[in-house]
Amino acid sequence: MTNTVEIHGHCDQRFSSVKEAFAENFKSGEEVGASFAATIDGEFVVDIWAGYADAAETRPWERDTIVNVYSTTKVMTALCVLMLVDRGQLELDAPVALYWPEFAQAGKENLPVRYLLSHSAGLAGFSESIPIEALYDWDRIINMLAAQEPWWEPGTQSGYHAVTSGYLWGELVRRITGKTLGTFFREEVALPLKADFHIGLAEEHESRVGEMIPPPKLEPGDPNYIDPDSMLGKVMANPEMTAEPSRDRAWRAAEIPAANGHGNARSVTRVMAALACGGELDGIRLLTLPTIEKAIEEQCYGPDLVLAVPIRYGLGFGLTSKEMPVGPNPRTFFWGGWGRSLTAVDLDAKVSLAYVMNKMSADTLGDIRGARSLMALYAAL
Repeated sequence: MTNTVEIHGHCDQRFSSVKEAFAENFKSGEEVGASFAATIDGEFVVDIWAGYADAAETRPWERDTIVNVYSTTKVMTALCVLMLVDRGQLELDAPVALYWPEFAQAGKENLPVRYLLSHSAGLAGFSESIPIEALYDWDRIINMLAAQEPWWEPGTQSGYHAVTSGYLWGELVRRITGKTLGTFFREEVALPLKADFHIGLAEEHESRVGEMIPPPKLEPGDPNYIDPDSMLGKVMANPEMTAEPSRDRAWRAAEIPAANGHGNARSVTRVMAALACGGELDGIRLLTLPTIEKAIEEQCYGPDLVLAVPIRYGLGFGLTSKEMPVGPNPRTFFWGGWGRSLTAVDLDAKVSLAYVMNKMSADTLGDIRGARSLMALYAAL
C-alpha cells in the first residue's frame, strides 16, 4: 500500500485527530484494511474504514466488510452469559455442574461459574491432542472439557482460556436456554440491536468476509517468539492455531465462541454501546446496571499463567490497570483478539469503541494500531 490512503465513513469534526491517528497506521505501512468506530452515550461519533479486504490489495475494504476478530468474540459470548445472570437463570457462585451435570468429573464438582468467567478454572487448554477440525464438533469438545482435570487449583490464579472459554461459557447458555451460543447471540443481541456480528457465519455473508493476513512466522530469539514448552505454547499448539483456517468455510460456519466471531468495528461498538449506556440501547435492554457493575468487579489480578503478564480480570472482561491502562476512568473494561483487534467500554464516560483489522500482528500485547485511535479519542473528549 502507498503512504496515502482514503478514509471512508463518518467522523465528527471534534474527533478529527482520531481519523488522523487511524490514517497513520496506513501511512506507516502497518495496516492493509481496517475499521474504527466509537460511540458516546450510544451515538456514533466515529465510524471509519479504509484499505483493502485482501492481501493482494485488489478488494477495497467496504462499509459492510467483516472479518474474523478472534478473541474479541469473547466479549459477545460473555455478554450472553451475563444476560442469563441478569435474568436470574444463572448463579455466579453456583457449581457449574448444577447446570451441566457431566462437568462434575476430575474434581470439578464444586467449581463455581465465576471461575469460568475469570479464566481461573484451570481449563486453559486441551489435555488431549486434537486437530483443528475438532473445534468444529461442539459435543466432542464439551465432553472432553467435562472429563478434563484442571491444570492448576481452580480459583487460585488466572490462566487465559484462549479457546476453551467459548465452549465452557457457551455450554452454560445451551444447557439453560436450549439454544446454541451463536443462535442465542443472534436472536437476543445481534438482531435486536441490528448489529452485523456473527458467531457461526451463514453462507450468505461469505462474499463480504475479508482475508486475514497471517502474522510473520517467528523464530527463537525473536522477542515475541512463543516457547513451545510454555503454558501459552501448549495452549496455542493444541490444536495448532494459525490464520489459514479463517479462510475456510468450515471454520467460519462453526460456532467457536472464543475465537471465530465475524464483524467490524461498527458492529462490535454497537453491541458494546449497550454496556456503555448501562445495559440499554435504543429501548433494548440487555443487562441491568447492577449486573454490569458485578461483571467489572475484580476477580483475579496478577501474572497470568498463560499470557505471562499481569492482567486484572472481571467476569468475561479485562479491567483497566496500571499495566494495561486502557482508559483514564476506573470503570473501563476491554478485550482484544489475536491479530490485534480490540474493544473497550468506559462506563463512566458512556464510551464504547472498537478497532478491527485484517493484517495480523505477532506482537499481540504491544501492537498500538488500535491504541492510537483510542488515545486520540480520549484526548479529544
